Amino acid sequence: MNNDPMFDKSRGLVSGTNSFFTKMYGYMACAVAVSAVVAYLAAHVPALVAIVANPIVMMILFILQMVLAFSMSALKPNQSIARSLTALMGFATIEGLFLSGIFYVYAAVDITKAFVSAAVMFAVLAVMGHTTKKDLSGIGRQALAALIALIIVSIINIFLKSTMISYVFSFIGLVIFAALTAWDTQRFKQMYYEYGTQVNPDALAITGALELYLDFINIFLYLLQIFGIGGSNNRD
Repeated sequence: MNNDPMFDKSRGLVSGTNSFFTKMYGYMACAVAVSAVVAYLAAHVPALVAIVANPIVMMILFILQMVLAFSMSALKPNQSIARSLTALMGFATIEGLFLSGIFYVYAAVDITKAFVSAAVMFAVLAVMGHTTKKDLSGIGRQALAALIALIIVSIINIFLKSTMISYVFSFIGLVIFAALTAWDTQRFKQMYYEYGTQVNPDALAITGALELYLDFINIFLYLLQIFGIGGSNNRD
Protein backbone atom coordinates (compact mmCIF):
# COMPACT_ATOMS: atom_id res chain seq x y z
CA MET A 1 0.00 0.00 0.00
CA ASN A 2 1.35 3.43 -0.95
CA ASN A 3 1.34 5.81 2.04
CA ASP A 4 3.01 8.68 0.21
CA PRO A 5 1.01 11.88 0.95
CA MET A 6 1.78 13.19 -2.54
CA PHE A 7 0.32 10.00 -4.01
CA ASP A 8 -2.87 10.43 -1.99
CA LYS A 9 -3.11 14.09 -3.01
CA SER A 10 -2.66 13.22 -6.69
CA ARG A 11 -5.22 10.43 -6.44
CA GLY A 12 -7.67 12.80 -4.73
CA LEU A 13 -7.17 15.42 -7.44
CA VAL A 14 -7.87 12.90 -10.20
CA SER A 15 -10.97 11.68 -8.37
CA GLY A 16 -12.16 15.25 -7.85
CA THR A 17 -11.57 16.10 -11.51
CA ASN A 18 -13.54 13.07 -12.67
CA SER A 19 -16.42 14.01 -10.39
CA PHE A 20 -16.29 17.61 -11.66
CA PHE A 21 -16.42 16.56 -15.30
CA THR A 22 -19.20 14.06 -14.64
CA LYS A 23 -21.29 16.86 -13.16
CA MET A 24 -20.40 19.33 -15.91
CA TYR A 25 -21.31 16.93 -18.72
CA GLY A 26 -24.42 15.88 -16.83
CA TYR A 27 -25.63 19.47 -16.53
CA MET A 28 -24.83 20.05 -20.20
CA ALA A 29 -26.70 16.91 -21.28
CA CYS A 30 -29.75 18.01 -19.27
CA ALA A 31 -29.65 21.43 -20.94
CA VAL A 32 -29.44 19.85 -24.40
CA ALA A 33 -32.36 17.54 -23.56
CA VAL A 34 -34.46 20.50 -22.36
CA SER A 35 -33.75 22.43 -25.56
CA ALA A 36 -34.59 19.41 -27.73
CA VAL A 37 -37.92 18.79 -26.00
CA VAL A 38 -38.89 22.48 -26.01
CA ALA A 39 -37.91 22.85 -29.68
CA TYR A 40 -40.07 19.90 -30.67
CA LEU A 41 -43.04 21.06 -28.61
CA ALA A 42 -42.71 24.65 -29.84
CA ALA A 43 -42.97 23.40 -33.41
CA HIS A 44 -46.06 21.27 -32.76
CA VAL A 45 -48.04 22.66 -29.80
CA PRO A 46 -50.27 25.58 -30.92
CA ALA A 47 -49.79 27.62 -27.73
CA LEU A 48 -45.98 27.48 -28.05
CA VAL A 49 -46.13 28.04 -31.81
CA ALA A 50 -47.96 31.28 -31.09
CA ILE A 51 -45.18 32.38 -28.74
CA VAL A 52 -42.47 31.67 -31.30
CA ALA A 53 -44.46 33.51 -33.97
CA ASN A 54 -44.61 36.70 -31.85
CA PRO A 55 -41.46 38.78 -32.65
CA ILE A 56 -41.89 41.05 -29.61
CA VAL A 57 -42.05 38.11 -27.21
CA MET A 58 -39.05 36.47 -28.87
CA MET A 59 -37.06 39.70 -28.62
CA ILE A 60 -37.83 39.91 -24.91
CA LEU A 61 -36.81 36.27 -24.48
CA PHE A 62 -33.59 36.91 -26.39
CA ILE A 63 -32.68 39.76 -24.04
CA LEU A 64 -33.54 37.59 -21.03
CA GLN A 65 -31.35 34.84 -22.44
CA MET A 66 -28.40 37.24 -22.71
CA VAL A 67 -28.95 38.36 -19.12
CA LEU A 68 -28.95 34.75 -17.95
CA ALA A 69 -25.74 34.01 -19.87
CA PHE A 70 -24.02 37.08 -18.40
CA SER A 71 -25.12 36.27 -14.86
CA MET A 72 -23.84 32.70 -15.18
CA SER A 73 -20.46 33.76 -16.54
CA ALA A 74 -19.83 35.96 -13.47
CA LEU A 75 -18.72 33.13 -11.20
CA LYS A 76 -18.83 33.98 -7.48
CA PRO A 77 -17.21 32.02 -4.62
CA ASN A 78 -20.50 31.19 -2.90
CA GLN A 79 -22.73 31.15 -5.96
CA SER A 80 -26.08 29.43 -5.39
CA ILE A 81 -26.28 26.07 -7.15
CA ALA A 82 -30.07 26.21 -7.37
CA ARG A 83 -29.97 29.67 -8.93
CA SER A 84 -27.20 28.74 -11.37
CA LEU A 85 -28.97 25.55 -12.43
CA THR A 86 -32.27 27.40 -12.85
CA ALA A 87 -30.50 29.98 -15.03
CA LEU A 88 -28.93 27.22 -17.18
CA MET A 89 -32.24 25.46 -17.71
CA GLY A 90 -33.97 28.77 -18.37
CA PHE A 91 -31.34 29.57 -21.00
CA ALA A 92 -31.80 26.11 -22.56
CA THR A 93 -35.58 26.52 -22.58
CA ILE A 94 -35.40 29.84 -24.41
CA GLU A 95 -32.85 28.43 -26.84
CA GLY A 96 -35.24 25.57 -27.51
CA LEU A 97 -37.90 28.06 -28.60
CA PHE A 98 -35.45 29.58 -31.07
CA LEU A 99 -34.39 26.15 -32.32
CA SER A 100 -37.98 25.13 -33.07
CA GLY A 101 -37.63 26.74 -36.50
CA ILE A 102 -35.41 23.88 -37.70
CA PHE A 103 -38.48 21.62 -37.88
CA TYR A 104 -39.94 23.90 -40.55
CA VAL A 105 -36.72 24.14 -42.57
CA TYR A 106 -35.05 20.74 -42.42
CA ALA A 107 -36.22 17.17 -42.90
CA ALA A 108 -36.41 14.94 -39.83
CA VAL A 109 -33.73 12.64 -41.22
CA ASP A 110 -31.27 15.55 -41.51
CA ILE A 111 -32.04 16.71 -37.96
CA THR A 112 -31.45 13.19 -36.64
CA LYS A 113 -28.19 12.72 -38.58
CA ALA A 114 -26.90 16.11 -37.47
CA PHE A 115 -27.72 15.47 -33.80
CA VAL A 116 -26.11 12.02 -33.70
CA SER A 117 -23.05 13.27 -35.60
CA ALA A 118 -22.74 16.27 -33.28
CA ALA A 119 -22.93 14.03 -30.22
CA VAL A 120 -20.18 11.73 -31.52
CA MET A 121 -18.00 14.62 -32.65
CA PHE A 122 -18.46 16.46 -29.35
CA ALA A 123 -17.55 13.36 -27.32
CA VAL A 124 -14.34 12.83 -29.29
CA LEU A 125 -13.31 16.48 -29.00
CA ALA A 126 -14.11 16.57 -25.27
CA VAL A 127 -11.90 13.53 -24.67
CA MET A 128 -9.11 15.15 -26.70
CA GLY A 129 -9.37 18.37 -24.72
CA HIS A 130 -9.40 16.49 -21.44
CA THR A 131 -6.46 14.21 -22.13
CA THR A 132 -4.09 16.21 -24.34
CA LYS A 133 -0.97 17.67 -22.75
CA LYS A 134 -0.70 20.30 -25.47
CA ASP A 135 -1.71 23.82 -24.45
CA LEU A 136 -4.77 24.67 -26.55
CA SER A 137 -5.07 28.32 -25.46
CA GLY A 138 -3.44 29.60 -28.66
CA ILE A 139 -5.78 27.53 -30.81
CA GLY A 140 -8.73 28.73 -28.72
CA ARG A 141 -7.84 32.39 -29.17
CA GLN A 142 -7.43 31.90 -32.93
CA ALA A 143 -10.80 30.16 -33.06
CA LEU A 144 -12.45 33.08 -31.24
CA ALA A 145 -10.91 35.55 -33.72
CA ALA A 146 -12.10 33.39 -36.63
CA LEU A 147 -15.57 33.24 -35.06
CA ILE A 148 -15.83 37.03 -35.06
CA ALA A 149 -14.91 37.09 -38.76
CA LEU A 150 -17.42 34.32 -39.46
CA ILE A 151 -20.20 36.25 -37.72
CA ILE A 152 -19.45 39.34 -39.81
CA VAL A 153 -19.51 37.35 -43.06
CA SER A 154 -22.72 35.61 -41.99
CA ILE A 155 -24.40 38.96 -41.37
CA ILE A 156 -23.33 40.14 -44.84
CA ASN A 157 -24.67 36.92 -46.33
CA ILE A 158 -28.11 37.67 -44.89
CA PHE A 159 -28.39 40.27 -47.64
CA LEU A 160 -26.50 38.28 -50.30
CA LYS A 161 -28.52 35.11 -49.63
CA SER A 162 -25.80 32.94 -51.16
CA THR A 163 -26.32 29.22 -50.57
CA MET A 164 -22.71 28.51 -51.57
CA ILE A 165 -21.35 30.95 -48.98
CA SER A 166 -23.58 29.38 -46.32
CA TYR A 167 -22.41 25.91 -47.28
CA VAL A 168 -18.70 26.73 -47.30
CA PHE A 169 -18.83 28.73 -44.08
CA SER A 170 -20.74 25.93 -42.36
CA PHE A 171 -17.57 23.83 -42.64
CA ILE A 172 -15.49 26.72 -41.33
CA GLY A 173 -17.90 27.22 -38.44
CA LEU A 174 -17.72 23.50 -37.68
CA VAL A 175 -13.91 23.65 -37.47
CA ILE A 176 -14.09 26.74 -35.25
CA PHE A 177 -16.45 25.17 -32.72
CA ALA A 178 -14.54 21.89 -32.83
CA ALA A 179 -11.47 23.83 -31.68
CA LEU A 180 -13.51 25.71 -29.07
CA THR A 181 -14.94 22.46 -27.68
CA ALA A 182 -11.49 20.99 -27.08
CA TRP A 183 -10.20 24.28 -25.68
CA ASP A 184 -13.17 24.86 -23.37
CA THR A 185 -12.81 21.33 -22.01
CA GLN A 186 -9.14 21.90 -21.26
CA ARG A 187 -9.84 25.41 -19.93
CA PHE A 188 -12.36 24.24 -17.36
CA LYS A 189 -10.09 21.40 -16.32
CA GLN A 190 -7.41 24.00 -15.60
CA MET A 191 -9.93 26.26 -13.87
CA TYR A 192 -10.94 23.39 -11.60
CA TYR A 193 -7.28 22.78 -10.71
CA GLU A 194 -6.80 26.48 -9.97
CA TYR A 195 -10.11 27.53 -8.40
CA GLY A 196 -11.72 24.25 -7.34
CA THR A 197 -11.07 24.96 -3.66
CA GLN A 198 -11.89 28.68 -3.89
CA VAL A 199 -15.33 28.49 -5.49
CA ASN A 200 -18.22 26.07 -5.35
CA PRO A 201 -17.17 23.32 -7.82
CA ASP A 202 -20.83 22.68 -8.71
CA ALA A 203 -21.25 26.31 -9.73
CA LEU A 204 -18.08 26.06 -11.82
CA ALA A 205 -19.43 22.87 -13.41
CA ILE A 206 -22.66 24.65 -14.36
CA THR A 207 -20.70 27.54 -15.88
CA GLY A 208 -18.66 25.05 -17.89
CA ALA A 209 -21.84 23.24 -18.90
CA LEU A 210 -23.15 26.47 -20.47
CA GLU A 211 -19.96 26.95 -22.50
CA LEU A 212 -19.97 23.35 -23.73
CA TYR A 213 -23.71 23.51 -24.39
CA LEU A 214 -23.14 26.45 -26.73
CA ASP A 215 -20.30 24.59 -28.45
CA PHE A 216 -22.51 21.53 -28.96
CA ILE A 217 -25.50 23.50 -30.25
CA ASN A 218 -23.35 25.31 -32.80
CA ILE A 219 -21.72 22.08 -33.96
CA PHE A 220 -25.20 20.61 -34.36
CA LEU A 221 -26.51 23.62 -36.31
CA TYR A 222 -23.54 23.71 -38.68
CA LEU A 223 -23.80 19.97 -39.31
CA LEU A 224 -27.52 20.39 -39.90
CA GLN A 225 -26.85 23.11 -42.44
CA ILE A 226 -24.26 20.92 -44.18
CA PHE A 227 -26.55 17.89 -44.30
CA GLY A 228 -29.52 20.00 -45.33
CA ILE A 229 -27.82 21.90 -48.15
CA GLY A 230 -25.60 19.03 -49.28
CA GLY A 231 -28.47 16.58 -49.31
CA SER A 232 -30.93 19.05 -50.83
CA ASN A 233 -33.50 17.95 -48.28
CA ASN A 234 -34.54 21.39 -47.12
CA ARG A 235 -38.27 21.78 -46.80
CA ASP A 236 -39.94 24.19 -49.17
